[in-house]
Amino acid sequence: MSPYLELVGIQQQESFKVWTHGYPYETVRWHFHPEYELNLVTHTSGRFYVGDHTGTFEPGQLYMVGPNVPHNWISEVPDNQPVPERCRVLQFSGKSIMGGIEAFPELGQLERLLVDAQRGILFSPSTSAKAAPLMEELLHAKGFQRVHKFLSLLEILATAHDSTLLATPTFQPDPQGYQSSTINQVLSYLAEHLDEQLSEADLARYAGMEASAFSRFFRRHTDVPFIQYLNRLRINKACEMLISSDTPVTDVCYACGFSNVSNFNRQFLAQKTMPPSKFRQYYRLNEDCAALG
Repeated sequence: MSPYLELVGIQQQESFKVWTHGYPYETVRWHFHPEYELNLVTHTSGRFYVGDHTGTFEPGQLYMVGPNVPHNWISEVPDNQPVPERCRVLQFSGKSIMGGIEAFPELGQLERLLVDAQRGILFSPSTSAKAAPLMEELLHAKGFQRVHKFLSLLEILATAHDSTLLATPTFQPDPQGYQSSTINQVLSYLAEHLDEQLSEADLARYAGMEASAFSRFFRRHTDVPFIQYLNRLRINKACEMLISSDTPVTDVCYACGFSNVSNFNRQFLAQKTMPPSKFRQYYRLNEDCAALG
């Protein structure tokens, strides 16, 4: 089965994204993305798939997968009980890390790590134990400390000598092939046209489907209705603009594709539990506190 495209959405003012998610979750599916990913399992056990490799996982294990390598972790949970936190995830682009290597030749030892990630890496328990505290600290780190801890984490991984490569040496990701699937073309189109007035009928025409068939198709592949998925992408973009600029909230609303401010505020409140202006205020307050600390 062709893997699904995950839209990672690293914010413009950041070089990497670090977050947690529980189980079940929207990205718990056979998927790929152009970014590198570190995945630290904190709770549950089950079966994982990386490239052409499959195995079992348990809490405390740390994995790294390279760009466009399909992967998935499926937890075995009694009675399908939800789990608040299944893993901690860190994602970064190859462009940002290669730019760092070009600027600082001392980072050249990371190149071997990046090459190995193309096959997927399972780190040893001792390496995972060293890396785990840094991944937790990175969830809250700001500014220079964020970069410092990120590079410290990469140093631990790059100097580890007891790691296991997962996919076979002959495995090659096929991002162009993956991207050719209809759902991935639709997701890419959404990401590129968020600032436009989009409707489910528009995307149905783009996919060459009747509206009712497209609605079922989209929900089957994403587990959520089209408008819910679209609003989530737009609110994520709005958060990036609120954090990285002084653009007025009204302008942010229209730049993210919302047609009126009241709907934008309603959607933002539903997803972030606070209005856009308060979100910006709290973020900058946290930044100021981090600078003082």
